[in-house]
Amino acid sequence: MSHSGPVIPAFVDLSEAEQAAELLVFLKGLGAEVSEEYKPEDGLPGNVHSIVEASTQAWTAPSESDAEAALNSLISLILMMPPDRIENMVITFCEKIQKATSTDKNLHPRLRLLSNLFHSLPANTMQFYVYMAMVNVAGDAQKVDLIPHDIDEVKEWCTNWNLTSEQKQTLLRALHNAAVASNQNEISTKLMLELLGTYSDEDAPQARDDAHKCIVTCVGDKKTFILDHLLFLKPVKFLEGELIHDLLVIFVSGTLQNYLEFHATNSDFVTSLGLSHESNIHKMRILSFMSMSVGDSKVIPFSEIQLQLQLAPEDVENFIIEVIKAKMVRCKVDQMNKSVTVSAAQNRTFGKAQWQQLHDRLSTWRDNLQQVYARLRQLSQLQQNMQ
Repeated sequence: MSHSGPVIPAFVDLSEAEQAAELLVFLKGLGAEVSEEYKPEDGLPGNVHSIVEASTQAWTAPSESDAEAALNSLISLILMMPPDRIENMVITFCEKIQKATSTDKNLHPRLRLLSNLFHSLPANTMQFYVYMAMVNVAGDAQKVDLIPHDIDEVKEWCTNWNLTSEQKQTLLRALHNAAVASNQNEISTKLMLELLGTYSDEDAPQARDDAHKCIVTCVGDKKTFILDHLLFLKPVKFLEGELIHDLLVIFVSGTLQNYLEFHATNSDFVTSLGLSHESNIHKMRILSFMSMSVGDSKVIPFSEIQLQLQLAPEDVENFIIEVIKAKMVRCKVDQMNKSVTVSAAQNRTFGKAQWQQLHDRLSTWRDNLQQVYARLRQLSQLQQNMQ
């Protein structure tokens, strides 16, 4: 075949060697430093290795579709490599895909190529390397939604791949960072919690930065109000005695006044975390109101809300609307009596007292159901006797 300029490889009815030869011609035409001819003495693995090393040059083709077609051909050749060569080629290919200059046009083709390779490989660590490349490419583009990122699915993969603890932590950390870059706050928080849960007492100190970041993320997340589970994570326990842990404890079980006193002496620290003082106050007001709502009194006067939450009288009703939106407390405003009637409230912490309360409530429901059942049986028997 005679060519003028870069040629897109055609794969139909070509042997592996012919396919490799076409790719060499294609890349050479784009300026890659490769031999223009297939070298029989290097065998298929040697020639494919040269193509993989030069594969980044494919993105200089006239269109992204040309590059994608050529690199899909390369993937088919990589998959034919002997067991002792394929893993290194997969790793190198993934590195080349990641190093390609990112553009809006080549993002989807790059992710499709990695996805094709991922689904063509057996469930082992090679899939791990490919998925890591997918995470990095999507994260750099702030588009984590373009790749599979369901936590349960990722955990299943980690098990199937027999990853070491360090590899699993690397994957979860990378996916978390990609989610943060993509403004997927809920997902990023879940990923960080999953990451911290992989540490033991022995390696918990190594997760200091991750634990610190997790606390800041959860405290700053406007939709996260229940934080007590963080206190049981080993890396978070390692931070006991530090300001970041003290701040977490306030958001777990403290009051607005506790936070204001903390901020008065540690304002520079709160600012250094990138947290908004005003947002923290708003969140602590909601958390403090949650604590007020789980007590024995289900009717809370406006005056008490004003006092405990340091609100102006005209701001109380708007605040209650914000509380209802947060879905942590179900309540109604009684404007006539200047009070709030609470019908249900989420506990900020769930310890022994809450378990006992739940036990008592379920026991009461059971007793009531038994009484209803007994009454229905009596009515049924009475009806039968009347017949």
